[in-house]
Amino acid sequence: MSLTSRVIKQALFDRKVPDRSVNPVSIFLFLVIMTVMVGLAALLDSLHVAQWIGLPVSGLLVLIALYILFALKVANQWEKAIVLRFGKFHGLRGPGLFWIIPIVDRAAMWIDHRVMVTPFTAEKTLTKDTVPVDVDAVLFWLAWDAQKAALEVEDYRAAIAWAAQTALREIIGQMNLADILVGRARMDTDLQKIIDERTTPWGITVQSVEIRDIIVPQDLEDALSRQAQAERERQARIILGESEKQIAASFAEASLAYKDNPTALHLRAMNMLFEGLKEKGALVIVPSSAVETMNLGGMAGLVSLARSTPVEEK
Repeated sequence: MSLTSRVIKQALFDRKVPDRSVNPVSIFLFLVIMTVMVGLAALLDSLHVAQWIGLPVSGLLVLIALYILFALKVANQWEKAIVLRFGKFHGLRGPGLFWIIPIVDRAAMWIDHRVMVTPFTAEKTLTKDTVPVDVDAVLFWLAWDAQKAALEVEDYRAAIAWAAQTALREIIGQMNLADILVGRARMDTDLQKIIDERTTPWGITVQSVEIRDIIVPQDLEDALSRQAQAERERQARIILGESEKQIAASFAEASLAYKDNPTALHLRAMNMLFEGLKEKGALVIVPSSAVETMNLGGMAGLVSLARSTPVEEK
């Protein structure tokens, strides 16, 4: 659902808030007084009291009941009521029970002081490097000054949503795609600062902003995937090359031990060949010059003889 749809839905929800001109407490007291009035009227009639006495008493009870019905208000623990007197701001009331003067006073708005959550989005917004992206975010805010929230802006919920979307588009337009993908924490901080500066005059503070999702076009996503894979292969080749350099350096260092010692080199070659011949089914091909030089033919015969001759127990 787009931001515009959410704002319209929220506005409709605000219009559908139940009428709070009366409340269960005032209705209950109204019914109690009306019951007392009916009972008193029946009692006066049974006592044959003059009618001119009973009518004023009944009328007074009806006025008291109507006053309580429309004058007694109840604000929840997390609410503040904006009271207007003849259209001018008169004060804040609540939480709990409070009284107003019917006709003269009016509880125009009820401001919620709890932390509110507003999701918002920026659709098809171009980054600094002209890449269209969709970004979803969540805004956590609260109204710390009920008077400003009611008097300084017409619909503070819708205003916050629009301010958040505008700030998000502004941030996206100032950043490259790569910075957006890896810099969510920076975006959260910048968004919180920008939105808070815009909403502070309305008596609203932004506690935090969290980026939920960043969606890039599918073609670009595939290209980024191939780029990441190529980067990993490049890193693997670099590591392999570094390993080869280290191995070559180790071999060069080891060769210094055999440089002026032909006997050691001869023994090392014989040991390597012997290790290869020990493996079953191993086939080792060596130059004929090496066979003559190291007497490998005799050594191979000794190995074969050792394998074929059983070991006698002593």
